[in-house]
Amino acid sequence: MMPFLHHPIFAIRWARSPASLAIGLLLAAIGQSAFAAWDLQQLMDTLAQNKSGHTTFVEKKYIAMLDKPVESSGELVYTAPDGLEKRTIKPKPESMVINGGELFIERGQQKHRLQLQAYPELAAFIDSIRGTLAGDRKALERSYRLSLEGTAEHWTLQLLPLNEKMLAVIKRISITGVRDQVRSIEITQADGDSSLMTIEKSATP
Repeated sequence: MMPFLHHPIFAIRWARSPASLAIGLLLAAIGQSAFAAWDLQQLMDTLAQNKSGHTTFVEKKYIAMLDKPVESSGELVYTAPDGLEKRTIKPKPESMVINGGELFIERGQQKHRLQLQAYPELAAFIDSIRGTLAGDRKALERSYRLSLEGTAEHWTLQLLPLNEKMLAVIKRISITGVRDQVRSIEITQADGDSSLMTIEKSATP
């Protein structure tokens, strides 16, 4: 015989009761609050809490004229608010250090020093990475239209260039992450080529 609590009449009365209605409204309110709380600003605030980071990366570049992607790997070092270093270990050592408005590049015996203000498209690209790591929404919105998808546990931030010159080079930048950690950076170029950088386990400094 059906238990009393499971009887259809009791279920109908419970569904119509003030207590049931109150609980339903409470659960709905909690759900809406949780959804509303996760937005672009909250992501930026969460990322801004990271003052430094040391990770490894694997980057694959997909070039139309090549049959296989070009793969490289190394380390990324971030120091808030505007310090970023990319140390490529394989296939050939290379170092790119961004400090404020300067970019230092070292390949073997060759060394280059660039002022980012002289290369606005390059500066905008660098700021897409640096701005995301720093949670600097204003810096990002100077050069990109931002859109956020997903949840705090698995999010995707889309960056679409606003500048026509930048748009002629880069079509879209997609950055994925989990909570306060960036996990991948995908760049789709205007000519169809693309690159995907997967950020993996923490490296030993």
